[in-house]
Amino acid sequence: MSTVRRIAREEWRALFRDRVALFGLLLVSVLMLVATLTAHEHQHHANAERARYQAQANEQFAQQPDRHPHRVVHYGHFLFRPLNPLAAFDPGIDAYTGNTLFLEGHRQNSANFGDVRQSSLLMRFGQLTPAFVLQVLAPLLLVFVGHAGVARERESGTLRLLLAQGVAGAQIVGGKLLALSGFTGLVLAPALLALAWFAASGQAPWSLALLLAAGYAAWLLLWSLAVVWISTLCARGRDALLVLLAAWAVLVILLPRWVPDLANTAIALPTRFETQIKVERDYQALGDAHNPEDPKFAEFRDALLSKHGVTRIEDLPVNFKGAVSMEGERQSTELFNRYAAAAFDRQRQQNALVDGFSWLAPTLALRRLSMAASGTDLLSFQRFIEQGEQYRYDLVQGLNRLHAEALSYADETNPARSKRISHTHWQKFPAFEYRAEPLALTLGRAAPAALVLLLWLAALAGLAWRAGRRLERNVR
Repeated sequence: MSTVRRIAREEWRALFRDRVALFGLLLVSVLMLVATLTAHEHQHHANAERARYQAQANEQFAQQPDRHPHRVVHYGHFLFRPLNPLAAFDPGIDAYTGNTLFLEGHRQNSANFGDVRQSSLLMRFGQLTPAFVLQVLAPLLLVFVGHAGVARERESGTLRLLLAQGVAGAQIVGGKLLALSGFTGLVLAPALLALAWFAASGQAPWSLALLLAAGYAAWLLLWSLAVVWISTLCARGRDALLVLLAAWAVLVILLPRWVPDLANTAIALPTRFETQIKVERDYQALGDAHNPEDPKFAEFRDALLSKHGVTRIEDLPVNFKGAVSMEGERQSTELFNRYAAAAFDRQRQQNALVDGFSWLAPTLALRRLSMAASGTDLLSFQRFIEQGEQYRYDLVQGLNRLHAEALSYADETNPARSKRISHTHWQKFPAFEYRAEPLALTLGRAAPAALVLLLWLAALAGLAWRAGRRLERNVR
């Protein structure tokens, strides 16, 4: 048996004679089990509920009676965002974003009914999820279990004896790291089983489950390296414990909360009220699409008359009111999309600033990778909003086209004529189907965060190896 393996075996025995290690492992495993089952049940219930509401909204829209098409435009429609299967592992920002869109003409509504706004204030401090257990609690357990690995040998005097017998310092560090890495594997095992369950049951693709598994394995291995390195540098175990607890508090608790606040201050987002005022001001400047005689649409009217070679709107082959509605919706949608794109662009700038700090706090890189793989980050939410807006635009313009083609201008100007069309038209509109992001794009977005974790691993491995090489000189 090699020296490294022998040292690891003895350290493994010491770990499992320690009640703290056994109790901590049991506690983290139970928390992981409870978090996985609870999060999965919540995700399953939420998806079933949203699917039921979506089916009900689709049916109510299709079952409307004979109406004027523009009445249907203002009747509106609802869309409910489906949850990604891996949101049960890491809910990301889903609790803070809305999951329901109300679609109507002349307006682009924001998503509403986020879980945080409907729950107690305790939810703002975090949820018990598998991601939370691995990101926050598991590193703390590794600190308490492994902080005295090398320092204990120095305090008891056995380190000098081992070195005197010809054991290299790098071998001692390697053995301690091997033992702590094995313990780390036990800590990670319940999460790996949960991810395998998600993938094997067909709820999530294997590639994303493996990406999450690799990301969290790198995260815990990173902490194993850090614990052994600090233990090698410190003369006493309690000194190593204090240093590691301070590092955990800064890297896991302080920076992940302070950096987003810094980004929000550096790149401030306008409030919802301020944005609504600006949008309404610019919208009013476009003209009233309900009034075909509005001067703002005079140029559009002249171009339409010229296109069809007539001089009166009554002679147009389409209903002029419907045509004005289509033009007004096109202009207003361009306006709404411009403001929405500007808001998402500022949020991406904030995220880029936060990502820049991941070189100082690998927790930020892990969270970016975890949310990207779980489909619960900002870009996943933006994808739903943009698809919902495209569906709203197509729906409203389809109704406006019915207004322009199924009703004549004479029908609308003559009170004696009916201004309704058959309800069968509403039943022909397709239902909304959310399209998930292609796998290649998800992996590409997670790649920078994975690179940060790998560089941290390489740096800590180099530091631990260097500390082991210098261990002999420091003891003497």
